[in-house]
Amino acid sequence: MQTTSPLTTKSLLLGYGKKPIINGLDFAVQPHQITVLVGGNGCGKSTLLKSLARLLKPQAGDIFLYDKHLNKQSGKEVARRLAILPQGPVAPEGLSVEQLVRQGRYPHQNWLQNWREADERLVHQALVDTHMLSFAQRPVASLSGGQRQRAWIAMALAQDTDILLLDEPTTYLDLTHQIEILDLLYELNQKQQTTIVMVLHDLNLACRYAHQMIAIKDGAIFRQGVPEEILDVHLVETVFGMKCHIMQDPLFGTPMCIPYGKGRCISNDINHA
Repeated sequence: MQTTSPLTTKSLLLGYGKKPIINGLDFAVQPHQITVLVGGNGCGKSTLLKSLARLLKPQAGDIFLYDKHLNKQSGKEVARRLAILPQGPVAPEGLSVEQLVRQGRYPHQNWLQNWREADERLVHQALVDTHMLSFAQRPVASLSGGQRQRAWIAMALAQDTDILLLDEPTTYLDLTHQIEILDLLYELNQKQQTTIVMVLHDLNLACRYAHQMIAIKDGAIFRQGVPEEILDVHLVETVFGMKCHIMQDPLFGTPMCIPYGKGRCISNDINHA
């Protein structure tokens, strides 16, 4: 079993143009765990995720995938070890769920070795694991938001990688579908020991599902560790500019952030209760 970090960065510099977004970042993903990146808009979370998936080339520094330079490996070699679900993916018009999921097997094909029984089995299992088998022949465009997200996750599962990167997988989903997607990812991590790195905006859900949480501010790691150890009012105020109260989630025992807000006066509400 892999015990060293599957993904690491050294002095990583990322940006678009001359302005750096991530500057001098040293970062290591914990194997077989769920790591959640949190932080304010524009802090560099999604930019970091793109670079880890080789979608954005570093301006300086290095990224290592299993101790090999990420950008010196072939696209197929990377895709056999790492899958990414970007934010708001769009399928070609008319593509069915099964056709989408089959795309996940393409990194394992070559001109000598075409579609095999093992590929068919992995596609079928991915549809079963995501509860999408009954939707296999439906066009992706006809699905609800939660169903569509499960279809894309099924494609990533069919890719059969050790590492799964997800950029805000719960965006635009209602609460029921958010929990459904996160439960699915948690089950995947527990059953298959898949290393998962994802960006989440909801701090309470991040605390609930993360083994490791990394708070990013201004392109650098502000704090990282187990949610119970790192999330406090100072972190929330510094990283998000928001005053809050931290209490224990009554169901999971994880930290729960209660924002104060400015629209209501708490003391007045209590006095008139």
